[in-house]
Amino acid sequence: MALIAASGLLAAGVLTGGFDRMALRSSAKEVTSQLRFARAHAIATGKPQQFLIDPAAHAWQGANGRSGDLPKKLGVHFTGARELQPAEGVGAIVFFGDGASSGGRVQLSLRDAAWNVDVAWLTGEVTLRRGEVVR
Repeated sequence: MALIAASGLLAAGVLTGGFDRMALRSSAKEVTSQLRFARAHAIATGKPQQFLIDPAAHAWQGANGRSGDLPKKLGVHFTGARELQPAEGVGAIVFFGDGASSGGRVQLSLRDAAWNVDVAWLTGEVTLRRGEVVR
């Protein structure tokens, strides 16, 4: 009986795109976590820390040598200060020793669902919220 129930749940997840949406939310939480780590590291060391995101490559680089990839099926969109871009198409958010930042937004999307990871420029606060898909 438990086996039938488990297989039913798996089938429902596959048919409704539940696993893709879980990957979307998981990736958004990972980006949020890494941005918060970069801010905390900047405060702890008193030195600016940079978080880079390359939407075309679906990759990010964070503080203290951390890096990672995002699933290729996700849409990745960055909004932030153009002056900080290390290369064309690569976004950067800088956190300063007092906790402030250059600010920005990373949006991860899949079909009609999106999560916005916002970084406030004055306080450096990192928040995760559902958003409207940027096209």
